[in-house]
Amino acid sequence: MATTQILLREDIDNLGGRGEIVKVKAGFARNYLLPRGYAIPATKGNIKQVEQERVLLLKKAAEEKSTAEAQLEQMKDISFNFERKAGESGTLFGSVTSIDVANALMEKGYEIDRRNIRLKHPIKEIGDYNVPVKLHRDVILDIPISVTVEGEAIQEKLEEEPAPSEQEGPAADGESDTQESVDG
Repeated sequence: MATTQILLREDIDNLGGRGEIVKVKAGFARNYLLPRGYAIPATKGNIKQVEQERVLLLKKAAEEKSTAEAQLEQMKDISFNFERKAGESGTLFGSVTSIDVANALMEKGYEIDRRNIRLKHPIKEIGDYNVPVKLHRDVILDIPISVTVEGEAIQEKLEEEPAPSEQEGPAADGESDTQESVDG
């Protein structure tokens, strides 16, 4: 297999960081990295150019990391509960995927690309999970997710709340007397 050296313009998972020179298969570079602008050929001229840009790149990387850390502070208390239909054994009819988590984050006002949600496999059983979300190369947030049976949460809330007659107490009796005297 033919390999080629390229200079990365972006951080690529499992390959390297911005500004690094890496060896990859020629087809991967030619068909994926170069056309998308993720890399450039590692020629002497390009290496000199990137060395000159390195200061700007380091500044930009530091700014992105600080932004991601600020976002981490905002999002640290987020948790989600997904209600899904499930069988008696706790297996879901369907699953909870990274798209579901991305949509839930979008509803809360956070725009996170679904590819940055590091859910290895779709969640297919009821339970509590921690889903890692990559905000930056060095900043990862674990979001607690609870998957429950559809309708079960409503049933639990009804069981926790006291019956209406228990809540009203003596004040309710006074109100009914007043209402009777007004009517009568």
